[in-house]
Amino acid sequence: MGLRSRRQFRFESDTPEFVGNLNTLAGTSIETAPHDDTVAGYLERLPVEECERLPGMIVDRLVRMKALDGWRLYGKFLIAIDGTGQLVFHKRHCPRCLTRKAANGETIYYHHVLEAKLVTDNGFAFSIATEFIENSDPKATKQDCELKAFVRLADKLKANFPRLPICLLADSLYPCAPVFDVCKAKKWDFIFTFKSGAMPAVFAEFECLRDLAPDNRTDHSNGSVHQRFAWVNDLAAGGHRLNVFECRETTPKEEKYFAWITNIKVGCASIVTLANRGGRQRWKIENEGFNIQKNHGYELEHAYSEHEHAAKNFYLLLQVAHAINQLMLKGSLLKDFKRNLGSIRNFLRRLAEAFRNCLIATEFDNPLDLPPIQIRFDSS
Repeated sequence: MGLRSRRQFRFESDTPEFVGNLNTLAGTSIETAPHDDTVAGYLERLPVEECERLPGMIVDRLVRMKALDGWRLYGKFLIAIDGTGQLVFHKRHCPRCLTRKAANGETIYYHHVLEAKLVTDNGFAFSIATEFIENSDPKATKQDCELKAFVRLADKLKANFPRLPICLLADSLYPCAPVFDVCKAKKWDFIFTFKSGAMPAVFAEFECLRDLAPDNRTDHSNGSVHQRFAWVNDLAAGGHRLNVFECRETTPKEEKYFAWITNIKVGCASIVTLANRGGRQRWKIENEGFNIQKNHGYELEHAYSEHEHAAKNFYLLLQVAHAINQLMLKGSLLKDFKRNLGSIRNFLRRLAEAFRNCLIATEFDNPLDLPPIQIRFDSS
């Protein structure tokens, strides 16, 4: 509901209608809504593994329903990988804190998280696996980092979704031999952002061979946007034979350059799809994922609890909340969203008001008794 804090939840949940709706949805018979301190105390004791499986259960259900099949790339689901900041403290929060020195010499203690999100080109960004980046040993000479966490995240993702056809998307940190090895071992495709600083020798070889292969080019236009593509297959990179392709995009306002490295063979018939419906979709984890969760009511960077377990559980439940709201916002039951509600903030505010003041009709007590309906997603 975008209430932003535990304190605000306490104020919003004090009506009989709120308690009645909570009982209807949860199948309970409580007389008052739980105090936010009670919720926090419960999450302190709840094993993180229990909350950690919930976002993946949502994705698993959607996959089994074939609700996301229309957004596959050559049969593979797009899984974007990226890290983001979660909590920052000016004193040690727990033994697992990461540390860095600020410009003024002060030691900053912080927690980061590595996310795997299933993304689609219509704007879905569902958390499918989470790995917290933290120091397991406070006396270790090297801190935990995103690439170390990726190995753990990959094992978790493969264990939970052993047969899911996956194409990983990630930024320019990931083109390196250890990541390529993981993807090969788990039989995953990948499309990673590629920059000259990632693997300088490979990038230089690509530029040289690209200029010697004038046939490996194609153009694509969409309205005022013109794209010129070039590619080179079968380059030696980190002990693997991989493919690199680039896009020079021109609009009336600006020019942009993109490059990617992939284990998918690139050709004239596939390069536009690989770039626009593949590599470019990596931004969804930042825009539709982290940005929404940080700036549109979810308050990802807010310390809902400083307890080590509770902080992680609040983060994981936030992923569940975001998934549920995405399904409502892009579902066909919510007609003409932009005209009627205008923004996500307005939607969350109306949702909170309705839950606080309007009782859910009694015929909805047991959804299994209702005739089946079909909810379609906005594919625009």
